[in-house]
Order: sequence, then structure tokens, then C-alpha cells
Amino acid sequence: MKDTDTTKAKSAETAKKEEEKKAAAEVDVMIDGKELEEAARLAADRENQYEYEHELKTPFEWEGKTYKKFKFDWGKLTGRDGLAIESEMQAMGTPVVIPSLSGDYLIRMAARASVEPLAADVLLALPLRDYNRIRSAARSFLLRTEL
Repeated sequence: MKDTDTTKAKSAETAKKEEEKKAAAEVDVMIDGKELEEAARLAADRENQYEYEHELKTPFEWEGKTYKKFKFDWGKLTGRDGLAIESEMQAMGTPVVIPSLSGDYLIRMAARASVEPLAADVLLALPLRDYNRIRSAARSFLLRTEL
């Protein structure tokens, strides 16, 4: 009976080792530090997909106020904001066919998404490089949320 117990124990130990080898083979992947950092950055981007912060290379002055950076919270926008932007543009004689392709729409949307009160005119007066980045961030948000 002792021999049977010893044989069973050895068989169980062998089976356990084989399972460990299989598991190790499945996980036999090296993780590059840069890949890990990029994965962490992408995860953080997914968590903050409703927020965008744009830092200006040089301070920008508009009507006596100096701006160094802008913070946007796309998540605070509502359907009313979208309709209000469309109405504003129609009043200007500019129809909105596809919001994500309209610079006027996107900049007005960014102004409404600004964490601190901001007129669209401020964004329109920015250097082209900054204007384009903010407009692209607004477009990216719209494209991520469209069906």
C-alpha cells in the first residue's frame, strides 16, 4: 500500500510539473520596457479620452489676457452644445454638413469644451500650429465618439 501511495504522489508531482511547463511556455514572452511604457501611455489616453491639454510654445495674449495653456473637457459637451454651434454657424451663413470636417464647428466646439470660459475668437487668433493641434484634438474626439 505504501508503494501505491508513493506512485500516486510521483504521478501527481509529474503532472504538476508538466502543467507548470505548459503555463511557462504560454507566458514565455519578453516585455520590452519601451513597449510597456507605450502600453501604459495608451491606457492613460483611453482613461483621459475626454480631456485634452494644449500647452503653447510661447505665451499668447488676447484682449489683455495672457494664455500659456488651454484645457479642454470634451465630456462636458451635450447635444445642446452641438445644436447651438450649428445654429450659430447657420446665423453666420455657414452650413454644417459634416461637423468633424468643419474647422469653424470644431473650434467653436473646443471653445465650449474649454475648462475656463473661452471665446472661439481666441482660438481663431492663435498661431496656425496651435490652432491646428486644438482643432485636430476636437476632430479626434468627434471621430472616436461617432458610430
